[in-house]
Amino acid sequence: MNHAPVAAHLPADLSDALLVGRVWRNDVNGPSVVVVRQGEVFDITAQAATVSDLLDHDDAAAFARAAQGESLGRVEALIEAALSGDAAPVRLLAPCDVQAIKACGVTFAVSLLERVIEEQAGGNPARADELRSSLLKDIGADLSAIKPGSPEAEKLKQEFIARGAWSQYMEVGIGPYAEVFSKSQPMSAVGFGADVGLHPESKWNNPEPEIVLAVNSRAHTVGATLGNDVNLRDIEGRSALLLGKAKDNNASCGVGPFIRLFDERFTIDTVRNAELRLLIEGAEDEFRLDGESRMREISRDPLDLVSQTSGAHHQYPDGFMLFLGTMFSPIKDRGAPGAGFTHKLGDRVSISSPSLGMLVNHVQLSTTAAPWTFGVRALYRNLAQRGLLN
Repeated sequence: MNHAPVAAHLPADLSDALLVGRVWRNDVNGPSVVVVRQGEVFDITAQAATVSDLLDHDDAAAFARAAQGESLGRVEALIEAALSGDAAPVRLLAPCDVQAIKACGVTFAVSLLERVIEEQAGGNPARADELRSSLLKDIGADLSAIKPGSPEAEKLKQEFIARGAWSQYMEVGIGPYAEVFSKSQPMSAVGFGADVGLHPESKWNNPEPEIVLAVNSRAHTVGATLGNDVNLRDIEGRSALLLGKAKDNNASCGVGPFIRLFDERFTIDTVRNAELRLLIEGAEDEFRLDGESRMREISRDPLDLVSQTSGAHHQYPDGFMLFLGTMFSPIKDRGAPGAGFTHKLGDRVSISSPSLGMLVNHVQLSTTAAPWTFGVRALYRNLAQRGLLN
């Protein structure tokens, strides 16, 4: 594999980017909150014990710019250490901590069709090609041009119901309500350079490259990062009631490398116009797949997805991270003709966008990836031992 240079894993405008995240420090046997300013990493845990606390400031960007802390050196060294896989005294973690980790599905028309295919295939990848051709013929409409919840969407829904072709995925794809689910537990996400995990029973799966919004306890969106919502097509395709089994497994949620805070240079409009690139590289079979996800093609505005997640109907006192969904659903055959794509162990997955950098993970089984052992109680015990809880 020809790996990207270190600089490619960071925002293209690194000197102007205000980044926050988390690192594990061996000398304190626990995590620290860091801010990256002009490429230098500062431990500011004495000022903000958790990333959730930092994001809850009235002006998180102003706080992060001014917070004093211990210099941990250049950010490039953290990236290099994570890519090498060698033991290091300071290593990158996922940039979120006690926030809920939520995700929206079926937010792009292209991915809507693939979810319907999964459902009708009953999790069998061999039927995907046939169903894809049939669905495209039956739909006869450009779903990307239909606004969810609109009269046009309701009319199309009634047409599909009359033909016996309606799907629960179409309900959330073009209906008034978005699909919002719990992707993973607070503290369980893995970060840059870590392994992501597949449930060992899955034989049809793929990465999902997404932008992830950082939302504070007041439901204010204050930044964004990159995420890999590992997707088990065969398990979820059997039944939507298996969503928890398909989504919330050890190491199934990759986030990072850093949260970029909104400021005058990086805004929600940057997110709305972002383009994500996905690169999958096989460790042994020399397989290579390039894909992309263009946020301008999303069916629902990112802030609408935030308001559907949190409001008078549902509060998140520690804030939440929100995966926005993806238009990427790989159909390139890997193995048997017509079988489509599925992961092989050792795959290197790189998700990138110029303003956010690149998230890199390697694919293993959830049962062999490092187990999740450091949770919320462990975090607060560690902070208390360090005298960082006021």
